[in-house]
Amino acid sequence: MNFTWPWSKKRSSDIVWIDLGDLGDLVHPNGPHEQWQDHGLGLLRTILDNNGIQTDVVSTRSVTSWEQLAKQLTGYRMALMNVRSYTFPAGLKAAQIFKQVNPDGIVMAGGMHATVAPDEMMEVPEFDKICQGAGEGTIVDLVRNPDSYPRLFRGQGAKSMADWPAINRELWPKPGSWLGPALNLKPRRTLAAWKTSRRFNWPMEPECGWGPPPVATVITSRVCPWQCVFCNEASYIPNMGRRPVDMVIDDLNALDEKYGVGSVVIHDSMFFQNPSWLKEWIEKYPKRANKVWPYWAAGRADTVRQWPELFEALIRETKWNLISIGFESGSDRILRLLNKECSEEDNYFAIDLLNRIGDEMAAEGKQPPKFWSNIMLGIPGELPEDAFKTMRMLKRMKRVFPSISYYAPYPGSALGNQLIAEGKSRMSKENYHRFPDDEKVVGVDYSFYRELLAGKYDAEVNSGLSDSERRRGYQGLYAEALVKA
Repeated sequence: MNFTWPWSKKRSSDIVWIDLGDLGDLVHPNGPHEQWQDHGLGLLRTILDNNGIQTDVVSTRSVTSWEQLAKQLTGYRMALMNVRSYTFPAGLKAAQIFKQVNPDGIVMAGGMHATVAPDEMMEVPEFDKICQGAGEGTIVDLVRNPDSYPRLFRGQGAKSMADWPAINRELWPKPGSWLGPALNLKPRRTLAAWKTSRRFNWPMEPECGWGPPPVATVITSRVCPWQCVFCNEASYIPNMGRRPVDMVIDDLNALDEKYGVGSVVIHDSMFFQNPSWLKEWIEKYPKRANKVWPYWAAGRADTVRQWPELFEALIRETKWNLISIGFESGSDRILRLLNKECSEEDNYFAIDLLNRIGDEMAAEGKQPPKFWSNIMLGIPGELPEDAFKTMRMLKRMKRVFPSISYYAPYPGSALGNQLIAEGKSRMSKENYHRFPDDEKVVGVDYSFYRELLAGKYDAEVNSGLSDSERRRGYQGLYAEALVKA
């Protein structure tokens, strides 16, 4: 007699989608970012499902060993995966395991790394089909007729995000179960996994630390039109039409009615662009949404300076409570090197404006908005004084979640390609990952940056700051704010 544990996963297909990330990130995560769901996976699985093609999903983030993954992959004839540069090592290992347990199976991979580093993908024999670019218009035929495609081919995307279906979030992987650790008698890990499953609110997403759960993550625009030399996004797919305002609101309302929404994360690389769309959002979101949920979204300092009234209206009227700005550096010299197209003056304008808005809203008894401030250190050519200026800029912000990373030379970006060609990148297909304290570039004095973040150079950083600015940032805050690149 065959016996099945009540929590075992029942298969619905001989096709499996492998969600990629660090082992255990959905079991005992270090923070909310490790738990974000892959919208590319959700979109493409939804398209397949809508066309009558069922797939199962397993996740490297939901297991704590490769042996566990191997057991989950056994018996499938086809595997699909979305490979980013920082998930390439996990994708490589997962493909190898899939082939070991399914020698006659086929592995089809797409995603950003397939587009920006096809040579590295082609070197892996386990990748049978490699799709470059977007795949919304290709995925159904590819799964049905894989033999009609060459090994490396260009996918077809949608002209507009209006053509995308609403993602079926129940096709996303679940957080890791607490039952596995329990059976292995690991009480601490069991407790962590249980707490994760309680906080996750699947198929919605976990609390981020700034807004109430459940969290709805959405995308309203795809691809940032700027050309910063550290970013490889523009080399992945061309820009496409933005999702209409009404459609975004309808999606949020539907999620609220089915699962409940506490707050929203707008995952756009650049939300604060296209003033006509933003004005329509200001007009319709407060009126049509079931509730004016607070949200996280990204902008740029120069566009804040260009449209300050629009920026303030979004904050006051639509609860844009957490403003993610890629300040990157407080030094004009480094901003020019990065082709950021922002200046020190732009950065300080945005900072002073949000400080003022926050003070006024606090005086009115309202929750003041905060920056999610993206800062980059360890940029090749950066001098100590450049880094001091960046930390001074960070202390200018009255209300901020600092998000600090060491520059990472990813393929597909102009600066990344240059450093790779010069042999100065410490990143490779064997160690693409996003661990915060990695030393990523040859010749960068990382010991200086570790000491900077630990407070050794506070006297230099505080030079010229007001007393209140000097007091900002408790001991160890900036070291704790070091995140994955």
